[in-house]
Amino acid sequence: MTLKAGSILEGIVVNITSFGAFVEIDGKTGLVHISEVSDTYVKNIRDHLKEKDKVKVKVISVDDNGKISLSIKQAMPEKKTFKPAEIDWSKEKGKQSQGNFEDRLSRFLKDSEERFQDLKKHQDTKGRGYRRTSNY
Repeated sequence: MTLKAGSILEGIVVNITSFGAFVEIDGKTGLVHISEVSDTYVKNIRDHLKEKDKVKVKVISVDDNGKISLSIKQAMPEKKTFKPAEIDWSKEKGKQSQGNFEDRLSRFLKDSEERFQDLKKHQDTKGRGYRRTSNY
């Protein structure tokens, strides 16, 4: 079987070096560079792999000299990402109170002033508790 870029196969780790791991697939040996071992930073490859481990690898490339580049992290299933929900703005507009800009602005200023007064009142009463007096 000839190895094609993009195919995902199972292989066995035959040798580990500081820069990657050599994996045997179908009687041929390819290199998994240390940057292709995991999605996270890999300082020591031996923390992730051991010799004779069975691993799934993706063939990245096969050059003219027969060098095979492999990846373990690309062979892993993609993690689901959580995207924010799509907002239908046409429905959101119906929820807003109707009125022209000046009406909404005056309502906002009134609510804002009321909240500010409540906050100010809360801050004033906060300082009126028991206070320590100094003996100096």
